[in-house]
Amino acid sequence: MNIVSIESGAADRVIRKQCALLVEDSAQDQWLIRRALDASGRQVHLSSARHGDEAVAYLAGVDVYADRCSYPVPALVLLDLKMPRRSGLEVLEWLRREGGELQRVPVVMLSSSEQGGDIRQAYERGANGYVVKPDTHDDLKRVLENICAFWLDDNRPPTPVCIDLQ
Repeated sequence: MNIVSIESGAADRVIRKQCALLVEDSAQDQWLIRRALDASGRQVHLSSARHGDEAVAYLAGVDVYADRCSYPVPALVLLDLKMPRRSGLEVLEWLRREGGELQRVPVVMLSSSEQGGDIRQAYERGANGYVVKPDTHDDLKRVLENICAFWLDDNRPPTPVCIDLQ
C-alpha cells in the first residue's frame, strides 16, 4: 500500500472521494440506507460497521481492517447515535481525539433521535452535521443524495490524502 498526498482535486475524487463508512447497528436500517443510495444512482463505496467498537477498529485500521485497499479511510462517516458497545457519541469523541487525518474526517450523525440534548451533544463533540432518519424511502434517498452531494462532491478537505489502490 502506498499512501500519497494529492494536490489535484480530480485525483482525490477518483481514488478516495466516494468512500463512506456507515456505522449502524440495525441491519434493517443498513439495508434501507444501502437501498436508498443505490436508488440514487450514486457510486459510493459504502463500508459498514455494526457497533461502536467495530467502527473504531475500522477507522484505526487494525485487525481485519488493516488492509486499506479493502477498507479505505472514508471521506465521510455516517454515524448512528445509539449503538451497543460504544455509542455514536463515544465513537465521535474517539475520532476527534485521534488527531491527524482521522480528526478531519467529516461525521454526519444519522439518528432517529430528535431530542435537543442528543443534537447538542453531537455538535459539542465534533459532529459536522446531524440528520434525523426520514420515515420514507423517498425522503431517505433525498437526504442521502444531499449529504453525499455536499460532503463527497462539493466539500474540499484541507489536505487530501489518498490511498493508492494500484
